[in-house]
Amino acid sequence: MNAPTNIHGRINPYLTGNFAPLRSEDEFADLKITGEMPKGLSGAYYRNGPNPQFEPRDPNHHWFAGDGMIHAFFVEDGKVSYKNRYVHTPKYELEHEAGKSLFGTFGNPMTTDPSVMGKDGGVANTNIVFHAGRLLALEEGHEPFELDPKTLASRGYVEYAGRAKRFTAHPKMDPVTGEMVFFGYSVGDMPLGAGMAYGTVNKAGKVTRLDTFEAPISSMVHDFMVTEHHALFPILPLTGSLQRAMSGKPAFAWEPEKGSHVGVLRRDAPIDSIRWFTTDACYVFHPMNSWEDGDRIYCDVMEYPIAPLFPMADGAPGKNTSAKLVRWTFDLSDNSNTIKRTPIDDLQGEFPRLDERRTALSYRHGYFAANTKDNGKVLFNAIAHVDHKTGKRAVYPFAEGEAPGEPVFVPRSEGAPEGDGWLVATLYRGATDTSDFVVFDATDITKGPVATAHLPRRIPFGFHGNWVGA
Repeated sequence: MNAPTNIHGRINPYLTGNFAPLRSEDEFADLKITGEMPKGLSGAYYRNGPNPQFEPRDPNHHWFAGDGMIHAFFVEDGKVSYKNRYVHTPKYELEHEAGKSLFGTFGNPMTTDPSVMGKDGGVANTNIVFHAGRLLALEEGHEPFELDPKTLASRGYVEYAGRAKRFTAHPKMDPVTGEMVFFGYSVGDMPLGAGMAYGTVNKAGKVTRLDTFEAPISSMVHDFMVTEHHALFPILPLTGSLQRAMSGKPAFAWEPEKGSHVGVLRRDAPIDSIRWFTTDACYVFHPMNSWEDGDRIYCDVMEYPIAPLFPMADGAPGKNTSAKLVRWTFDLSDNSNTIKRTPIDDLQGEFPRLDERRTALSYRHGYFAANTKDNGKVLFNAIAHVDHKTGKRAVYPFAEGEAPGEPVFVPRSEGAPEGDGWLVATLYRGATDTSDFVVFDATDITKGPVATAHLPRRIPFGFHGNWVGA
């Protein structure tokens, strides 16, 4: 394991163990495989994650602030190869030339070198998607950053967000229209303000809508929800404040007294028709899926009682809490504007996914990384499958010290029934300090991986990935 990293005499947990950076860029051909890689599985699995190029300047460096690094597994004819590359954002290039870190966490002006004040600090470290022939590395503060799908070479920003300048790490791909639906937060002249953006990119890669509006409060809006006819914006009390940051306190902090707000907008309606629903303080990083039935909208989300990984507004440490699957119901025929919240499952988890062909539509099968120990840590030891039709849950627990990442569904064929396919994920093995690429039969995950491709070294813990078919 990597030795603890000290910044200004403090050990930062996000720079130790498998959170620690991996600064080599490698290529490994024909990885050793245990089991049999399915012959029908052909394409590439791309996964993004934070990986600081240099030791961070900020003693309170946050996991979310590292430079983006893409890990790619290419699968063909039962064989697997791998490569990883940094995303060469303007921030990466400036720091690479300087030979040291220059930007503070989340662009904090108190810890940013004066030489780069006001310059682009994007990290492109959260998600990676493929749309309109482009492979895009995403994070929520900047435009999408395009990469070559084969070499992972950096191509530069794609200006989809226009005047808004901010594009979510979690756009939704409409399986019916081919549109990419997106939003942005902290939009406008006031950093960490309540400005929001909403837009669409058609299947040819042309921006067809871009609007801005003000949310009830400034919030870290990591993800949002989309149905066939609606977009929903969760404005939850993990708040942003420039004034707080300038006083030496956290830029983002938990303020439960500000409550939870969700804006509901018809996708074909003017932006000023947003209707705001409310509920008690809670936090959601990721929804599993959303759909509508008549006047009701349903959103299955991984809900936390308190936002994890972030402090309180006075700088006091936050609490470790776990997320569990909850269904939010919005009744458009009800004038109360109250969100109904119904627990679905009691297993701690995160990184919820589905068969993406059912995005924004009613669905049956959901998947997530799970923690059977329910200890409030954002580390996982199992993969779970929820069948929303039967209410049954299947779980595959890994061995002690093994930690899976987000499970991504790959259909067996274009016309295969929902849920008929594979789950792919990365797996960290603590005993050997290495990582693997694992493949499950999605129809029965309890049997364990049907194939495992072994890397000779580890992949640091990261965030989101997606499969791109050959």
